[in-house]
Amino acid sequence: MKKSKLTVRIIHRYLGFFLVGVLAVYSISGITMIFRRTDTFKKTVVKEINLEKHIQTTDLGKALEIKDFKVDSTVADVVYFKEGKFNTTSRKAFLTSKQYPYVLDKMMKLHKATTNSPVYWLNIFFGGSLLFFVISSFWMFLPSTSTFRKGLIFSLLGFLMTIIILFL
Repeated sequence: MKKSKLTVRIIHRYLGFFLVGVLAVYSISGITMIFRRTDTFKKTVVKEINLEKHIQTTDLGKALEIKDFKVDSTVADVVYFKEGKFNTTSRKAFLTSKQYPYVLDKMMKLHKATTNSPVYWLNIFFGGSLLFFVISSFWMFLPSTSTFRKGLIFSLLGFLMTIIILFL
């Protein structure tokens, strides 16, 4: 076996072992992200906030850091809005939200990291590693073997399936 082919196989093997943890995180968070518009995997969290006396109902959205704040109704001393309610007498706001459990939330943030995130380099490294896996997989078998030819057929079928799915 040629030395370059052996080197590619060794890098492919150990890079695969090295990335096992990250592969697990990305696969779990990727599957979870399919359900992101539903409450699947999420738990209800109620947060109580005591607001200062000078806060007016018109400034409630800014004080609670809620974008596009809109009052739904007011009954007696309670102001109701989509995210919860605010009692004008006790000055307490109760916000209700749906959140992922702590560990799953961390996985999702890693999966969706942008250049504003301190770990965006991991996404770049991981994406590059996956591309290396795609290319190096063709070095796993000799081109003269039936396994290699079958691999090319399956690769072509997988590529065609991906193209079809992209444009459905």
